[in-house]
Order: sequence, then structure tokens, then C-alpha cells
Amino acid sequence: MATHEANFPVGRTVKNPAGSRVTVKRWRLPVETLVLGLTLLLWVVMSLSTSTFFTANNLVNILRQVSVDSIIAFGVLFPILIRGIDLSVGSVTALSGVVCATLLTMGLPIPVAIGLTLLLGVAIGSLNAFSVHRLGIPAFIITLAGLQAYRGGAFLVSDGTSVFGLPKEMASFARAEWLGIPSLFWTMLVIGLILHFILSQTRTGRYMVAMGSNYESARRAGINIKRIVFFAYIVSSLAACIAGILLMSRMSIGSPTAAVAYELNAIAAAVVGGASLFGGRGSVLGTFIGALLFATIANSANLLGIDSFWQMIATGVLIAVVVYVDNLHKRRQSGLK
Repeated sequence: MATHEANFPVGRTVKNPAGSRVTVKRWRLPVETLVLGLTLLLWVVMSLSTSTFFTANNLVNILRQVSVDSIIAFGVLFPILIRGIDLSVGSVTALSGVVCATLLTMGLPIPVAIGLTLLLGVAIGSLNAFSVHRLGIPAFIITLAGLQAYRGGAFLVSDGTSVFGLPKEMASFARAEWLGIPSLFWTMLVIGLILHFILSQTRTGRYMVAMGSNYESARRAGINIKRIVFFAYIVSSLAACIAGILLMSRMSIGSPTAAVAYELNAIAAAVVGGASLFGGRGSVLGTFIGALLFATIANSANLLGIDSFWQMIATGVLIAVVVYVDNLHKRRQSGLK
């Protein structure tokens, strides 16, 4: 799964002793490669530091955690690619879990409950896209409003309590494994491959990258901006709904307090994995690698008994460093100092 930024050599023009100007080329290592190396290094350090890290149970726990995180991050990647943002996905994850659990406890068949929950995701994504494209509300503002509203909706639907009494088939799905790998991971893998195909092999994916790189040029080229905006935000909300259903299955309840701050984790995974907040660059693979790094950090901190506040600090520092390096690279490419 390649990124949408070709890793061409970065040129720097200098004068040679003869007085003529030549270009010195330097190869830029992909961000996701660096993040993957950091993740593998952390795995090596943890395997040497504790005997419980490289056990089957712990690795399965990491895979389960990274699966839900990655699905949300995959969705968030799409608005980021078009130079947007979606801060509502954590609340949408909680709302969808509560709604699906409530429908199941009402006696609806599992496929019907899941289908109606996914329709909710389409509606939320469409509302976000309509507000951004037609009403001109900044994506940051409308999705920040959604972060509050959809969380409130989750508490309203559940009367402020968790929803219990899920069907055994639903509750057991998250615990199931195939070839020793959790079903959640296989689900994430299928979704990731589909979204990767869309970004790398379809016209819609190319248009998203073009729109994020240069909005005005994309508009003048005849790209249907409305369709791309709606598609990006619907994918984001749908991914959050799927993650909400899977999280509900893993917890065996529909909780209105689930997925708190998951939107920040998702954005962090996408950015650390190589996506640019300036739009036009990012990949599904890089996003997964970013999510894997943060899942590894969280798991390692738990095993070592490190306070969770340090995890928040590490996440913030990583985001700041990656965004700074990305901005520095763009300035060098444009000839600015």
C-alpha cells in the first residue's frame, strides 16, 4: 500500500568550483518507514524488558486494540486528504454502538440492526459534508459541534447507562479467532484493502489527492468537488460506525462513554503515518502503521506500569514533531527557508 507522495529526490542547487550551478539530490525516506522502524525498535526493547510482551495473549490484545483504532483512522484519513478534518468520529463510534445495541435488545435481527446503524453513519457523514460544502461551515467547527452533539445523543438513546443483553452471536464475534488471529483484525484488514484500492486504483481516489493538493486547480479541471466532499465525510462516519459496532461486540455492551478521545488518536495515527494536514498526501498503510505505534506505546506503558498521562504526552510530542518536519519539507520544496 504505497503513499500518494512519490519519494523523489529533493533537489538543492549549489555552485561548483567552475562557477556553474548544479543540483545536489538527496533521497527522502518515507515517513511511514521511519514510524515502522520506531515501532519495531519498541517491540525489540519491550521483548527484552518484559517477559509478557511477546506472549500470544498480549500480541492478540494489541491486534484487537489496533483493529478498532485503525478503522476509525482509515475513515479520518479521507477528510484529511481533501484538507478537511473530522473531530466527531469518537462520538459517532459511541453513538453507533449504543444505537446498534439498543436495536438488538429490541429484538431486531443482527443484519437489520447493523444495516440501520450504518445508515445512521451515512446520514451523519452527509450532514457533515453538506455543512462544509453547501453552508460553508469550516470542517473543524461542524465536526467539533458533532463531537458534542453525538456524544449527547449516545447518552440520550441509552438513558445515560450502558445497554446490556446483546445476542450471544454478537458478543462472541470479537472474541473469535481464525488462524490464531482475532476476527477484529481480519475485519480491519478487509476494510483497509477496500479503502486502499479506492485511494490508489480509482478515479475518486486520484481526485481526492488532487483536490487536497490544489483545490482551485481541481475545480478548474472539472472535478466534481461536491461528490468528493460527500464521499470523504461519509466514509469517515461509516468507518466510525463500523468501529462502534465492533467495539460494542468487544465490550459486550453499548456504552455512551466508549471511544472518548478516539478522534484524537485517529488523527494522530494518520498524521504520524505520513498524512499531511495540508491535504493531498496519506495512505492506508501509513495510517495503520501509525495506529500500530500508538497501540504498542499504550500496551507497553500498561505492562511497565507507566502512568497513562505519559502516553498522552508521547502522542502529543510525536504529532508536533511529525507536523513540524512535514512543514519544513514543504518549505524547502517551495524554496523558502
